[in-house]
Amino acid sequence: MELSEVTERISRKFESKGAQPDKQKIESRLRRLVDEFSVNIAEAERTVTSDLAREYDLTIVGSSSTELRPINEIAPGEWVTVEGKIVALTQAFSSSIAQNGIIADSSGAIRFVSWARANAPAMEYGHWYRIESAVVDEYRGTPNLKIHSGTTVSRMEKDIPLLPSITPIAELRPGVGSVRVKVIQDWDVLHERMLQTGLLGDETGTIKFVTWKDDDKEKLELDTVYNIFYATVDEYNGRLSLTLNTAMYIADEGDIEVGRNETEIQGALVHVAPGSGLIKRCPVEGCNRALSRQNYCAVHEIQPNFRYDLRLKAVLDDGERARNVLMQRDLVEDLVGINLDEAVKIAESNPLGMDEIFYRVRNAVLGRYYACSGSEFAGRMLVNSCAPVVFKPEELAALLNRAGGETA
Repeated sequence: MELSEVTERISRKFESKGAQPDKQKIESRLRRLVDEFSVNIAEAERTVTSDLAREYDLTIVGSSSTELRPINEIAPGEWVTVEGKIVALTQAFSSSIAQNGIIADSSGAIRFVSWARANAPAMEYGHWYRIESAVVDEYRGTPNLKIHSGTTVSRMEKDIPLLPSITPIAELRPGVGSVRVKVIQDWDVLHERMLQTGLLGDETGTIKFVTWKDDDKEKLELDTVYNIFYATVDEYNGRLSLTLNTAMYIADEGDIEVGRNETEIQGALVHVAPGSGLIKRCPVEGCNRALSRQNYCAVHEIQPNFRYDLRLKAVLDDGERARNVLMQRDLVEDLVGINLDEAVKIAESNPLGMDEIFYRVRNAVLGRYYACSGSEFAGRMLVNSCAPVVFKPEELAALLNRAGGETA
């Protein structure tokens, strides 16, 4: 966390109380504590906040707190005391972090980080703890509970059952969430550390999910409903996604009528990218990566027993914005008028091989107009439905007449 961020947060607190603190002096105090006295940033923030509160004779919420608070009521910038159950522990990827995971009470859950310099006792999964004088921080819109050298961690001798509250997808916010969802898409994984990624949905919409490889994690089954408890909700470029490595998930016998929060666009297909048409996929269970021309998988190397598939990677331009779009086999078959078996036979008997299918796909769709709907993730639209736009001469004439009138 940058000192400028802490400076801005402290300044906003006092400005909300009518004070006009000097930001340069605030940052100078913070820097002296951190650089000269090796004080943890969180402790430095508390010290500077408390000093300024005395100078201005103000009471600033969050400068210190021993009052027990429900987890769902705490906010970034506050100093809090909470009691909760450790519902997830995750691997620390830095030597400066002793432990991290998720702590929950009956009101909600929050991610926590215990700094190595804090020398706090290690917390165990499934046990309750009282954490006094911790600071609530924020990173990329996600609140975190920071355990530092001024924090007291005490194990509690109680075991109160927790019933996580299910949140509709449309109401999720960065942090930790529990959902009841249906697996509606299982995508190709794009990283060797990734176990699974795809799309989940409930009655209110859809959300991307990812599970990283972990000895304790299993893949979700397509078209199956799950109760997923304590997933991490992340935000990137204004879009939310779920990471399931912190979560517990249980299959549900019911069904869900998924509501679609899809984007609908209409435009010209102006480019067909390499990797379209007939492709080969890795047959190893859980992989499904597209293979190179030499049948090479980036993870599982040479795969002679590959399986064929059809897809279309293209650019659809609506006149204002060009979008990368990805269409799977069923849509490609409908738009091009050729099924997978036919495509394989043509490729195996034609001198151009798989390139022949690429050219046929490109010639069938390039320059034509389509109305498509789907979900946008990572700069690409995953198309769920696509239909050609029927040319209507009367509409074109009306547009030309209106354009002529405007320029007259």
